[in-house]
Amino acid sequence: MNKMHLEIVTPEGLIFSNDVKMVVLPGKDGEFGVLPGHASLVSLLKVGLVDIENLNGEHDLVAIDWGYAEIDENKVDILVEGAVLVKGNDESEIAKSMAKAKEIVQKMGDEGGLLNIALMRIENSTRNI
Repeated sequence: MNKMHLEIVTPEGLIFSNDVKMVVLPGKDGEFGVLPGHASLVSLLKVGLVDIENLNGEHDLVAIDWGYAEIDENKVDILVEGAVLVKGNDESEIAKSMAKAKEIVQKMGDEGGLLNIALMRIENSTRNI
């Protein structure tokens, strides 16, 4: 099975660290996907959502502030100012993570409806948790 290691780090610490199938990043010039074996590069990231496809096929969403991604063939390191994993073990944890994610995503401004799309993706992701 093809996999790569993904880490998302903020000044407060590690937000996500696991092997994944794929990740979609909010690049400065638009979203782009990263699969195992991707060419090495460093990319500026804008405020938005990181869509992570885990090895079991489930998806996690991480709302991020601006930052950078360093991509190698088998590893993606994301360094961001702020981030929140939209996840939780019960409804109150999910509600708290959703509120934090919405706060980060709302910094985007409404660039052609992107804010509404991002907020819908956050809402939909929690229905599957």
